[in-house]
Amino acid sequence: MFIFPIEEGLSLKLLEKRDVPELFALVDGSRPYLREWLPWVDNMKAEEDYEPVIDMWLKQYAEDNGFQAGILYEGKIVGMVGFHYIDQASKKTSIGYWLAEGYQGKGIMTKAVEVLVDYVFNTLHLNRVEIQCGTENRKSVAIPERLGFVKEGTIRDAEYLYDHYHDCYLYSMLKRDYKRM
Repeated sequence: MFIFPIEEGLSLKLLEKRDVPELFALVDGSRPYLREWLPWVDNMKAEEDYEPVIDMWLKQYAEDNGFQAGILYEGKIVGMVGFHYIDQASKKTSIGYWLAEGYQGKGIMTKAVEVLVDYVFNTLHLNRVEIQCGTENRKSVAIPERLGFVKEGTIRDAEYLYDHYHDCYLYSMLKRDYKRM
């Protein structure tokens, strides 16, 4: 399967069904932490729950409508990053990401998102990339801010998380503002 190296010990990988046990164990081991910000965590109760999702991600990639990649750190899946969609008509996309709690603070996600931003502008030749993250999710907010995205505003009640809505910031970067990082 496709693996894209970022640097020594860090790469992105299109996930396959054989990755299901490792992905499930990662999410299951970080469930309380991930649940605070991700609305899908409670739906992923067993390994079998990931099989149709991986099929969906591979179909998304095959249809050239973005991709979802596992982040490999020292050979282990530690999180995911990808494009929610690719809007060719408007030349834009959005990036989503999550990282297991035990792997934060190492620059892993910043490097992964940085590579995707470069890919957006220099390979896909899009004009705009967005990142949306919870206003209270300080670690997630730090990524677009560190990479020079512009905070466009707050989306009120942007997402429902189990028993409450939460607000999200909307960040963007335009091709004309992009400088190779």
